[in-house]
Amino acid sequence: MAEGTVSMAEVETSFQKFAVHGDTKATGKEMNGKNFAKICKDCHITDGKNVTTTDVDIVFSKVKAKSARVITFEQFNQALIELAPKRFKGKSKEEAVQQLYGLIIGKEPANAGVTKVAKAAAVERLTDSAKYTGSHKERFDDSGKGKGKGGREDIPDTSGYVTAYKGSGTFDEKVKNP
Repeated sequence: MAEGTVSMAEVETSFQKFAVHGDTKATGKEMNGKNFAKICKDCHITDGKNVTTTDVDIVFSKVKAKSARVITFEQFNQALIELAPKRFKGKSKEEAVQQLYGLIIGKEPANAGVTKVAKAAAVERLTDSAKYTGSHKERFDDSGKGKGKGGREDIPDTSGYVTAYKGSGTFDEKVKNP
């Protein structure tokens, strides 16, 4: 295989970045099927017409060892050589492989926008503690932070002070000094 325009070191760098994506124990020397599908999707190797996700899965199964669940960089290159003619129809095999490498170079796994937070008006209204009323309102302080157990239970005041008592002084003073 001719390496005319593309350096294999750059392709291997992208391979390693995708190989460790989402796996804290990964070394970057081997890539699993999920990450192979991700590199194909993120680098636009799969286009939905010529190369589909099914094609990617079939090629991955073809190049990996029988009992293995991962592929090495060499097996990754074999997979790309098989996918290249499908992706770039009408080009020579060498040209197609070079163009495929061109798609991969300098790419990293895309994280932005993978999981979006729901921002529906109904959800926001239900989770905004400033809009709570009644007994639920008492479970939060003014800043919206929960009070914990104190907000859930009616804790009796055992200090002995009676709030509706209108006299001056304490009860003991009233009884002893009429």
